[in-house]
Amino acid sequence: MNIVYFLLIGLLSGWIAGMLMKGRGFGLLGNMVVGILGAVAGGFLFDLVGLTWGGTLGAIGTSVIGAVVLLFTISLFKKTN
Repeated sequence: MNIVYFLLIGLLSGWIAGMLMKGRGFGLLGNMVVGILGAVAGGFLFDLVGLTWGGTLGAIGTSVIGAVVLLFTISLFKKTN
């Protein structure tokens, strides 16, 4: 059940991050994948600086922050026409 919970939070976080980072996303499905990866990145970043944020809202917040950072980083390397 934990993996399903993790995936659902990642999908929600990717959608939220996509809404926050308008013009820097990859569409709905792409942003959801970025959200799942952002959940991992957000957890890593928060551990790195020693912050903890508990509960479901904390997991969503951590994932959204990780997804936004990931979307921003990818947009720096994304080829623009």
